Amino acid sequence: MSLALARKYRPTNFASVAVQSHVANTLKGAIARDRVAHGYLLCGPRGTGKTTLARVLAMALNCETLADARRAGTPNDGEPCGSCSSCERIWSGSASLDVIEIDAASNRGVDDARELRERAMYAPSADDRYKVYIVDEAHMLTREAWNALLKVLEEPPPRVVFVFATTDPQKIAQAASPVLSRLQRFDLKRISPSEIRERLAHVLTSEGVAFDDDALGMIARAADGGLRDALSLTDQVLSLGESSAVTADRVRTALGLVPEEEFIGLLDVIAERRAADVFGKVQALADGGVDFAQVLSGLADVLRATLALSLGGTPPEISDTLRVALDARRDRLTAPDVLRMLHALLEIEPQFRKSGQPQLLLEALLVRFALLDRTVELEEVLRGFDTGEDPPARRSARLEPRGASAYAMAPAAAKAVVSAPPSAPTEVPRSAPREVPRSVPGEAPRSAPSVAPTLEQIRAGWSGVAESIRAAGRGMLAESVRRVRPSALGANGLLTLLHDPGDDTFSTAVENGRDDVLATISRLIGPVRAIRLESEGVHDAAARPAGKRLTAQDVKTETLDRLAQKDPVLAAAVRALDLELLD
Repeated sequence: MSLALARKYRPTNFASVAVQSHVANTLKGAIARDRVAHGYLLCGPRGTGKTTLARVLAMALNCETLADARRAGTPNDGEPCGSCSSCERIWSGSASLDVIEIDAASNRGVDDARELRERAMYAPSADDRYKVYIVDEAHMLTREAWNALLKVLEEPPPRVVFVFATTDPQKIAQAASPVLSRLQRFDLKRISPSEIRERLAHVLTSEGVAFDDDALGMIARAADGGLRDALSLTDQVLSLGESSAVTADRVRTALGLVPEEEFIGLLDVIAERRAADVFGKVQALADGGVDFAQVLSGLADVLRATLALSLGGTPPEISDTLRVALDARRDRLTAPDVLRMLHALLEIEPQFRKSGQPQLLLEALLVRFALLDRTVELEEVLRGFDTGEDPPARRSARLEPRGASAYAMAPAAAKAVVSAPPSAPTEVPRSAPREVPRSVPGEAPRSAPSVAPTLEQIRAGWSGVAESIRAAGRGMLAESVRRVRPSALGANGLLTLLHDPGDDTFSTAVENGRDDVLATISRLIGPVRAIRLESEGVHDAAARPAGKRLTAQDVKTETLDRLAQKDPVLAAAVRALDLELLD
């Protein structure tokens, strides 16, 4: 029975270890200069060469050829020969007196650590050999096990080397941080798809197997940075069918990958805003038995490549077919929209792993993407509040104008406005839609009043002043005008405005926009020379002579003033119809 590709093409020396040259050269130099440390910690993702480097190190330390060179005083490069009996035994994983491999996932307790410590006290089988302990999945050791090993790691017996391999060094740091200072740590890099493709091409060429470049790219992306995983997936593809060629269709069938055409179809549905077609597309994928997690991952890769093309960049590691298809669609989705899609996809990913309804989540996400043109960015909404205008109308989701019934007032409110004194301008209720036109087509614009207004006229038209300022794009000033209250009008045209005691936020805004407020009052109601802002308590104390009693009319006037701020239409009705206010 032939060996699996991952075992058959496992490196036998430091030079053949892919990508990890920074680790391989350091270990090789330590052996050549006889500066071997007593403990090493190899960290990195799975399938990147941790156990392989540990075995090659053990081979080099016990290589008969290198031992003869050391005895003869001949310089060496630290590479094991790979052909002596010791090298062959260690490389194949056979039993060896001097090289012991331990799986910490199943031997993780303190008793296992004590046994390892006791075995380390025995000398190697020969004076020129090293005893090497390779502990795989070292992060699975318990805190007590690390504590049991701490002393032997600090002062190990002569010619004993410990090599720990882990995919999660943070767990070791949390469980036994003192251990890290007693080991030389090496971090192995994730292998890039291009390097995996190159290695797969070499292996398949050596095996005499034909292959497509796109097929190798698909395997490299599925391996996710692990060369061992890539070789195992290649074995899986070769086991499918009678043909020995590695093609894209064969890889897709063997690994259960989603065809790129499906992602292009989903991208077209999103770009053409065909939200209703999402359900049929997703159901077709479900009927095909695909894994929705793979659909989500593949969609993220396609959107990432689309974003790179939209920004004028070059998307890495995609097939030529997908590159051409995305390049033809680069102008159909804007970069900000694609970025928002990627952000939404990242937000939903944690829920996707735990959800029992992955199809529903995927459908909702795709519908959200297809309706992206009907959403408004938060910055635009905030800008609309600040300026008093609607968000920019570049998206088709802006609300359509309401029907005539939306502008109709309640009968009592309409009667109150009709019965209002002629001198009081018609007010626009606060609850009315902002889309109310400022003028009726065909109606001549009104000229500014030239007669000085009365205080009652200013109070009646105060909400109209605020609405006019809001329509001019001064949303904050309009809100501030609405929060202050006209209190007195002097013979010299000085208008006194009251604000709540202890809160001068709105009064300060009105003070800063004094010129705009005066201009609006003069244009809508009548000329006013100046305005003065006072706290409500201060004004009441100064306005009423000492010892003067409040009358019922004074109470009614103040109540109407407050009511006008809350509900201008109701206040106008009370004044016009001379209604009695009840508590």
